[in-house]
Parts: sequence; structure tokens; C-alpha cells
Amino acid sequence: MRMSDVSREPEKTPDSEGREGMVGQGDGAGSPRRNAAGVVAGGILASRLFGFARERALAHFFGLGAYADVFQVAFRGPNLLQNLLGEGTISAAFIPIYSKMLAAGREREAGRFAGAIFGLLLALTALLALAGILLAEPVVTIFAAGFRGDAAAVAAGELSVNRFELAVRAVRIIFPMTGLLVLAAWCLGVLNSHRRFFLPYFAPVLWNAAIIGALIVGARMTLGLGADARTDLLFAAFYGALLGGFLQFASQAPLVFRLLRGFRLSLSAKVAGVREALRAFGPAVAGRGVYQVSSYLDLLLASCLAAGAVSALRPAQMLYVLPISLFGMSVAASELPELSRFGADKSEAFAQRLSGSLRQMLFLTIPTCIGYLAFGLLIVGALFRTGAFGSEDAWLVYLVLAGYSLGLLATAMSRLLQNAFYARKNTRTPARIAVLRVVVSTIAAVPAMLLLDGVAVGAVAGSLLETRTLYLGSLGLAAGATIGAWVELWRLQRSLGALLPAFRLPWEAVRRMAAMALVAAAPAGVAWFLTPRLPVAIEALVVVSIYAAGYLAIAYMRRVPELARLSGRFVRRGKRAG
Repeated sequence: MRMSDVSREPEKTPDSEGREGMVGQGDGAGSPRRNAAGVVAGGILASRLFGFARERALAHFFGLGAYADVFQVAFRGPNLLQNLLGEGTISAAFIPIYSKMLAAGREREAGRFAGAIFGLLLALTALLALAGILLAEPVVTIFAAGFRGDAAAVAAGELSVNRFELAVRAVRIIFPMTGLLVLAAWCLGVLNSHRRFFLPYFAPVLWNAAIIGALIVGARMTLGLGADARTDLLFAAFYGALLGGFLQFASQAPLVFRLLRGFRLSLSAKVAGVREALRAFGPAVAGRGVYQVSSYLDLLLASCLAAGAVSALRPAQMLYVLPISLFGMSVAASELPELSRFGADKSEAFAQRLSGSLRQMLFLTIPTCIGYLAFGLLIVGALFRTGAFGSEDAWLVYLVLAGYSLGLLATAMSRLLQNAFYARKNTRTPARIAVLRVVVSTIAAVPAMLLLDGVAVGAVAGSLLETRTLYLGSLGLAAGATIGAWVELWRLQRSLGALLPAFRLPWEAVRRMAAMALVAAAPAGVAWFLTPRLPVAIEALVVVSIYAAGYLAIAYMRRVPELARLSGRFVRRGKRAG
């Protein structure tokens, strides 16, 4: 494929409804651009499935305890840097400028711009990795101050593992991995701009697979080695993560450098586009930082609640983030390069495309939201109920998931609206609104969590639970997050409406899709009620399959255009003759 083929404006062809559609480069031979969101979703789905497999492998070898604590803390600081400098920031500061250069036919200039951004990121991540290695002890102290007392506890015979010492050693391995993952995010920005979507979103599979593989190999090598075996196995996982970071970058780099023209590694801010990217970089990092502060506050507040509050957040958040990643992120990622190609004189076309993208994202997000509310208890039980994780635990996680799910649509739509601002080279407005979200979420969460922390799960779930008592304080945190999400969406919509008077949120589509999901949920609920007692995994598979099949069948019968786009085919709409 020639570079000129991917840098020209896509050819316009009439679709089956007489409107102009866009046909451009896909992610593989003959793959149309209109399937880009599905391609992204496929890559993300593979990555998420391997993420669940990684978590299951870690649980198998370490369970809950000191070693699992070290694993989580060791990634906390590096994950913070990756989230600040990674995909979200690249999307805001790099993709709009690079995509516009490609659309204007300035291929070699775009390559020089990409080279300068790569050089600056390389220098920055190298400095941060070195700082992480040298300052590992302060980093662990910031994120896990309680570990500082482990040495005395070990000396007194109260603990068998010094978590602080292990975490410091682990951080010195993990920080270099973070630099590689940030460079992998740069590859993602280049590939997305060239409409190559699958590889950058599939590449994290290699990171997860490397950790799983390291655990399996490490388990074989450390079998029968005695007390140090679990420590050695833990560090096998950390070295696997470092290898996985390299693989995630190396798997994308060859294609990236084949696509680039005029690439030259540089640290100069005088290269065309770099100063503009740096101006967008600061607010984008600030906006990402706000979300990291929000996550940190959630953990801090949960630690003030009754036992079980912190551990209830993680499985609920994993399920909550899944549809945002699969449906919200996939559409947002595939649309950002396209929205960036619209000039300021095409605001009406920009608004129409944004509304269409929202409807496409909502088509699968809405039934997921309603599915979590209706069948979340089954889903949680199928995924997590084993061993010490009993029915009371499942009820608590389900209720927290339900609290988050009420804000799922707002969070998913906000992701796409943020990208609309990024496409217009405005990173400050989303950052300011993100601050408002965190403030509102915290103000709403504190009284809610304190009030609910006195309510036992059994008061909501009934008397058939175990005698151990868990409390609903973490549901208050989820409720606060939901309120903040809707406030953020409201403010983003208001601000975007000032720039694009023709833009409206597709509330009619929300109503229509929600009605279809509720109709589909009815026979699935009946099946759940009538099905004889089966293993929870089988029961969940049957009920969720009936629900999903019912929703898609209704969409097919109603000729819903979003289903046609999802399947890559155009379905003729309109009433049948007679």
C-alpha cells in the first residue's frame, strides 16, 4: 500500500439510502472504514479476555494476601504514569494534528512531526524510568504507607513477608516497562491515524500473555523450592510484565515505521506541529490526572469503611469498565481521526457524524447497562463466586455494579464528546469539566457511603445469606460516581452545543434502544425464574444468551441501522409495500 493511498481524503460513495458514506482504509485487506469501531472492539475484547485470564492466574497462584498486595502496589505508580502519558493524552495532543497533516497530503511533514513527538516521549519516559528506579522507596511509601511497618512486624513474627521490601524491588522492574507502554501508545496514535485499528488494541494481549506465561514457567521452575518459591514466582510475573511491555511496542513498531514518511528522530520543538501538540499536552495530562485523583480518592474513602468495601470495588469496576472499553472506546478511537479531518467550516457535518457515532456506541452500551441491572447477580456469580467468595459477596459486588451501571451511559457518551473537543484541538474544556466531575462525585459520595455503611447487605438481599456481615458503604461511592458522570455529560453537552449549535444528544435513540432491551429482558427473566437449579456459570450463559439473542432479533426485525453498521452490511430501511 502506498502512503499516498492512506493520506488522501477517503472516497465518497452513496450508500443504500442515497446519503454519502465514507469508504477508506480498514485494518486489513478490503476492510471498510465503516467497520473501524467493530475492529477496535475486537482488539479490545481479546485484550480484556486475556486480562481476566491474567487475574485468574494471579488468584490461582497467590490468592489474597501479602504477595497479591505487593503485585497491586508495584503497578500503582507506573500505571499512574502510563495513564497520564498514554492513549488518552496521545489521542488529545497527537492524533488530531497528525491526522490533519495526512488529510492535507503533508506526509513527510507528518512523519517529521511523529519523529519529534517520539523523541520527546522517549526522553521523558527514560527520565521517569530512571527516577522510578532511584526513588522506588518514596514511590512505595506514597502508595502504600502501611507497608513501612512490615519490617518490625516480620521481626516480631506477626508477618512472614516484608511487603515494603518486595514492592521496592518490584517497582525498579516495572518502571522501565511503563516507558515501553507509553511508546506503544505513540504507535497506537500513528496507526489509528492511518486507520489501522486492530493491531494497537490487540497488542496488550501480548502483555497479558507474557505475565501468564511467566507465571506458568516460573511455577514449574520453583516447584518444591520451599519458602522462597512464592517470592521467586512473584518476580517471574514482574519480569514477564517487562517482557510484555517490550512485545507490545515491538509488535506495532514495524508497521508504524513502514507507514511513516520523512520520519526523523528529534527532540526539537521547532518541528511543525510540535508546539501545538505541547500546548494541548498540558491540559490533556491535567484532565487524565483528575481521573487518577478520583481513583485514588475512591480507594482512600473505601479504606475508611467497613471491611469488604475496598475489595468490592475491584470486580464491580472491572465489569463496569468493560462496555466502556469495548463500545465507548472503540467508537471514540475510530472516530477521532475522522472528526479531526473536518474543518471549522463543516460544523454541521461534524455534528451529524458525532450524533451518528453516539447512536452506534449506544446500540450495545444500553443493553449492557440494562443487562447489568437485571442479570448482574448472575454475571457476578458466574465470574467470581468460588471458594471464600460466597452469596453475600456476590450480592455486594452486584449492588455496587448496579450503582455504577446507572452512570454507564453518561460515562460512555462523555468519552466520545471529549474526543469531539480533542478533534477541535480543545483540551482545556474537557479537563475543567473533569475536575467538576471529581468534585461532585466526592461531595455526593461521602454522605452516601457513611449512611449506607450502616446497612447490611442482608437487609437488601434477604435472609438466605451467610452469617458473615458485609455493609453497603461502597455502594455510596458508586452512587457518587454516577452523579458525577451525569454532571460531566451535562456540562460537556452544554459546552459543545456552544461550538456546534446543530448538535443534540440522541435521546430518542436512547429511548428506542432502552425499550428494545427491556422487551428482550422479559423472556430472559422468565427463563431465569423457570430454569431448574444449575451451576451458576451455565445458568448465566443461558439467561444472558437469551437476552442478547432477543435484543439482536428485535433490532433486526425493526431494521435498526446501527445493527447493519455493526455487521458491516447496509440494510434497506422503510416500510414494506402493502
